[in-house]
Amino acid sequence: MKKLKAVVFDMDGVLFDTERLCKESWNIIAGKQHLEKIDEVLEKCIGVNKQSTIRIMKEAYGEDFPVLEFMEACSRMEREKVNEEGIPIKQGAKEILAFLKEEGCRIGLASSTRKSRILENLEMSGLKDYFQVIVGGDMVKHGKPDPEIYLCACKELSVLPKEAYAVEDSFNGIRSAYQAGMMPVMVPDLIAPTEEILNLTVTCKKNLMEVIDYFRSEIMIERGK
Repeated sequence: MKKLKAVVFDMDGVLFDTERLCKESWNIIAGKQHLEKIDEVLEKCIGVNKQSTIRIMKEAYGEDFPVLEFMEACSRMEREKVNEEGIPIKQGAKEILAFLKEEGCRIGLASSTRKSRILENLEMSGLKDYFQVIVGGDMVKHGKPDPEIYLCACKELSVLPKEAYAVEDSFNGIRSAYQAGMMPVMVPDLIAPTEEILNLTVTCKKNLMEVIDYFRSEIMIERGK
């Protein structure tokens, strides 16, 4: 068993229940614009960066579709809800970060969201100080499922990818971490994993509290207890 040296988290759908906010806003705005099959399009966009989202949307609705206007409208709706109700934190998020900090584990974040938005969410939730490294989607050339963002996070954490876990909810995130040579842990959010995705993970858990139990058991195995 490899030592629990570092864990890199995705943000949306893993630490925060923001993908549900995204889905709600996309459906509302898409309804106003009479767009069909928006849920199918959204599934393809989960876990990817802005450039990939633009490409996917144009493939679905045509080159002339005003993707940026659509995304900006959705983003405004999501931020209004967050400003009114606060950032929705996923079950076990604070607990797993506190557990890893106590264990002396290095903690990073690698999200397709731009870094400024990541910092806003972390500040609002009170989780910012847990992270030694934060890599946003606007800091890399190639977004998930390309491994670049996770390779960058591992480099900044001064760990080899094979020494680090990645906690993800999306297919593209799992593929990214796996291609980086990390140990992917999946916590499904909006989409249940396929057999292909499960084969790329070291484990799949229902929530972050179960991931804590998994890490704790791995630590005990390593220590021979």
